[in-house]
Amino acid sequence: MRIVVMGTGPFAVPTFRWLLGSSHEVPALITRPSKTSRRRSSPARNPMRDVAESASIAVHCPESINADEALNLLESLEPELLVVCDYGQILSKATLATPELGGINLHASLLPAYRGAAPINWAMFDGCAETGVSVIHMTPKLDGGPILVVKSTPIRDDEDAAVLEVRLAEIGVTAVAESIELLVAWDRHSQIGMMQDQDRATRAPRLTKNEGAVDWSRSATQLAQQVRAFQPWPGSFTFWKRDQGEPLRLVLEKTSVEQSDTTGEQPPGSMGEQPPESMGQAPGNIVTAAGDHLVVVTGDGLLRIDQIRPAGKRVMTAAEFLRGNPIKVGDLLSGASPSRTVND
Repeated sequence: MRIVVMGTGPFAVPTFRWLLGSSHEVPALITRPSKTSRRRSSPARNPMRDVAESASIAVHCPESINADEALNLLESLEPELLVVCDYGQILSKATLATPELGGINLHASLLPAYRGAAPINWAMFDGCAETGVSVIHMTPKLDGGPILVVKSTPIRDDEDAAVLEVRLAEIGVTAVAESIELLVAWDRHSQIGMMQDQDRATRAPRLTKNEGAVDWSRSATQLAQQVRAFQPWPGSFTFWKRDQGEPLRLVLEKTSVEQSDTTGEQPPGSMGEQPPESMGQAPGNIVTAAGDHLVVVTGDGLLRIDQIRPAGKRVMTAAEFLRGNPIKVGDLLSGASPSRTVND
């Protein structure tokens, strides 16, 4: 089959590599135009472009995939199918009508849950026990087409969003391969795939920098989930209100639940019973700051900060941070809450 690939980010790379090594013909990659940010003079790295150039595959970067010029380009490539993953633009009805079989999209969630740009992050933020990948037969509505293949997997307690993304990208290769087999056998007339239940649809909008702010009124479990979910960006940050000087911005790189008040259970390695000095303390108050223990009161339970990055400094362990900073019991950490609309 003659397939044009559309992708920009790293999540699409394993599928792209598989297609290049398969029996399918891949005449070109269509990717987002390179852009320079205000903080760097060179364009941001495009991992899909790197793979295409190393394989001597033509690369096209239209500003809008739905513009007439881009449609003419797509027609000249004569694809039978579009494989879209981590591309960054919504394809119009006319664009999807160019190939005989339309397009398929690899999405990092169990659709219809977590439609949008950041499904891995929001699934982890919400504490989902499992997630996965879905391949849909594309329609002009974002992530709204019939589902061809679904692959689910547990979310492991020891992985953050960056690690989970790598694992899901590899799972996606099999899902795409099975979807292409379904389309090859399709009669082009009968219903293919499973229609999505719109009542179960939830959103996973693009992350913003402010969503990393820590709201200490949330539970220790929820905050530990947030820290994992927002790696590597936007991170989870709070501010230490020091006795002298401006508040210091701290990024929580790794945390663990010291105790959950709701369950009364202590995770392995915890300090045991909740320290008496934490009783009645407001969320954000530090109740332990000694040795390698930096523990904070939350809205429900205690959160232990294991690794931390002060503004302008490297990542350090709690012990390293405590040796170099006069943070003490009773000091306050403050921050704001992420906000989003869950349902469509």
